[in-house]
Amino acid sequence: MSDEHHGDHHPSAWGPHDWEHNPGPPHNSWAPLILSMGFGTFLFSLASIYNWGELENASYIPLALVGLAVITAGLVVWWRQDASFDGSYEPRAVGAPFKNIQIRKVAMWVFLMSEMMIFSSLFSTYMRYRLGLTPCQEVFDSGNWVEGTSVVCFEPASHLIASSWYHLAPGAINTFALITSSFTIVMALKTAKRTDLISAERSKLVTRYLGTTWLLALLFITLKMVEWFIGFPMPGFLNDGHAIQSLYEEGYLINNDAYQNHHYVDAAGAHMMADIQVSATTFYVTTGTHGVHVFAGVIGLTYMTYKAHTGGYTPDNAASIEYFGLYWHFVDLVWVLVFPFFYLY
Repeated sequence: MSDEHHGDHHPSAWGPHDWEHNPGPPHNSWAPLILSMGFGTFLFSLASIYNWGELENASYIPLALVGLAVITAGLVVWWRQDASFDGSYEPRAVGAPFKNIQIRKVAMWVFLMSEMMIFSSLFSTYMRYRLGLTPCQEVFDSGNWVEGTSVVCFEPASHLIASSWYHLAPGAINTFALITSSFTIVMALKTAKRTDLISAERSKLVTRYLGTTWLLALLFITLKMVEWFIGFPMPGFLNDGHAIQSLYEEGYLINNDAYQNHHYVDAAGAHMMADIQVSATTFYVTTGTHGVHVFAGVIGLTYMTYKAHTGGYTPDNAASIEYFGLYWHFVDLVWVLVFPFFYLY
């Protein structure tokens, strides 16, 4: 290989790239490998730290922090390279069945198909246990329980959440927020492709739409934390004398094998205890996995909003917003299914 294909055309992985040289930009990014190692290290450490929601081995916390640091480094590498991308080079597939389709779009659809398998398995697991275990309410009504002995049954989170508007409010608002955010990301793409705007005006509008999407995603995460850990300090009379507590305060936890709901008290004052580990696990794993996807979107939108502010998105370079939009619409669609399954039914 001649010298002209070295040096200038193959800068360091930190960028910037020479996007216009033929036959295209160099593929020398270490970002995917760095991110993979970071995620692997972090998830392995997290699984070692906790067991059924309880702290088991704090010695892995430093390793988890190292994993987060590696993930951050990978994102910095990736974003620094992307910051110089102006849309002048968009590789397309040459083989069937994706011939002449942008490779990045193909990759996103392949990624979303793998995501569909993940959430399909979570939904099928939920339905298997929801239909396979006797509902706790049914066990209580039958009287086939003994005070002081836990009964294995299924207690859906909706039994708590749908019991009051104040419990249901975070999920309902989050549904509206995500649907609206799908609109704002589309508007960001549409605006970025407009050729009738001057560069400064276009950048300002795209920044506003992406920033609004970022705020709505952050609202989703915030209300999720309110629902799980904070609750609503409303007067008891607004909820039939029962305070609006968080799911944590209610004891709806993956490690609770002696759950006591205020509904499960008979006329003699005896409390039925329920083992809800399976019920709570299916709820938190599914909604938590979705929440992680929203949080990933918040991280991505942070960079995209900054890039839009610096004029990085133009009619020639709007495809990146489109590809992220595919991911974001998928996250929205999953929540439209999660909400009725886990919050209403």
